Amino acid sequence: MIKVITYGTYDLLHYGHIRLLERAKALGDYLIVGVTADDFDRQRGKINVQQTLEERVAAVKETGIADKIIIEEYEGQKIDDIKRYGVDIFTVGSDWEGYFDYLNEYCKVVYLPRTQGVSSSELRAKKSSVKIGMVGYSSFLNKVYRESKFVNAVDVTSICSSDFTKLEDIRKETLQCTDNYSAMLDNVDAVYIHSHPTLHYDEIHKALEAGKHVLCESPVVLLKKQYDELLQLAGKKNLILMEAIRTAYMLAYSRLLLIVKSGKIGKVVSVDATCTSLSTYGNFGENSKKWGSLEDWGPTALLPVFQILGTGYTEVDFFSIEDNKYPGTDAFTKVNVSYPDATATIKVGTGVKSEGELIVSGTKGYIYVPAPWWKTDYFEVRYEQPEDNKRQFYQLEGDGIRYELVEFAHAIQNSDAEFYINRNVTRAIVDVMERFKNRYC
Repeated sequence: MIKVITYGTYDLLHYGHIRLLERAKALGDYLIVGVTADDFDRQRGKINVQQTLEERVAAVKETGIADKIIIEEYEGQKIDDIKRYGVDIFTVGSDWEGYFDYLNEYCKVVYLPRTQGVSSSELRAKKSSVKIGMVGYSSFLNKVYRESKFVNAVDVTSICSSDFTKLEDIRKETLQCTDNYSAMLDNVDAVYIHSHPTLHYDEIHKALEAGKHVLCESPVVLLKKQYDELLQLAGKKNLILMEAIRTAYMLAYSRLLLIVKSGKIGKVVSVDATCTSLSTYGNFGENSKKWGSLEDWGPTALLPVFQILGTGYTEVDFFSIEDNKYPGTDAFTKVNVSYPDATATIKVGTGVKSEGELIVSGTKGYIYVPAPWWKTDYFEVRYEQPEDNKRQFYQLEGDGIRYELVEFAHAIQNSDAEFYINRNVTRAIVDVMERFKNRYC
């Protein structure tokens, strides 16, 4: 018996995939098909995949061509699979010609011509090009625009700003640049908002009323009643209102949450997160109001608190120092969040510097994430005995923005999609902002 193996993502399975599988099967008597796992695709930079692993496996199975279907989960697995299953022939599309020649040491390698005129990338682009307008005055929008180029499901077409001082990179592109928000809304399907938090409510409300989906930098708003009202409006109009915290889409961070939920460090009793920066981080332009430390860093620091410990907190208290350079804003704030059987502390600052680490403490061990934890690709699971410690590495391009945009487009296409950031978490973040505002503003 001649065993043949091939691999692919098989997203939006099409005629080209089927023809390739048929030709692979014709090379031998038994065909093994490896379907790449979601995490492995993300590590390899494939971020535009529309279907889940389960959907892609089911689609391959329904063709009836594969004799066995396996999941590809890590770099170098092809060698392991060839040895494990006694494979005689490895085959893949000719667009990879030469890349897998190293496998000739283990079996015969055959490159098959691909079917011309059809590809998953083309199908995804035709299916789901969401025209996005960006709103704000931060230089951070330059980065969002660059990252959007990696996502074929979205197309940033315009920007609305009252201050283009820090947006020269964008102005060099062929984008519609305007200070008329209503005019921009007329020409897009959705908006990404990165203006001052005090402006968010009006901008989101206007976008939703105009029938546009919204991705808004956190904090979405500063009052719970405003958030509830906007959610109700979005639901009424069947629109997506999604919070933007790019850390939630970092692979290392998402894997950390899974390890915590699996009980590897026991019952979590404390979460401590620190986010500080002495730079203004581009969050305001010459004619715009500065973000306070809690407005700037609070949502990121609170994210692991509420995603790990939940939103059933009983008390929130603050220690804050005003920014002398920008009166009315905080240079540093420490927040203590109390639970019936746990506690959390966050420290945020734009005028005070500290070690930007995350520590999740449990009854069996703890997780340590070094600075800057909010965009790390590495963390350690530590125990009483050092020899039991585990280091976790997750290579990932970008800092979460492109993956956030992919999920935004996916949510627009699938109205029942679950957000990476639960709405209860978003509301808890807004609640902390409101408590702080009531006490210090």
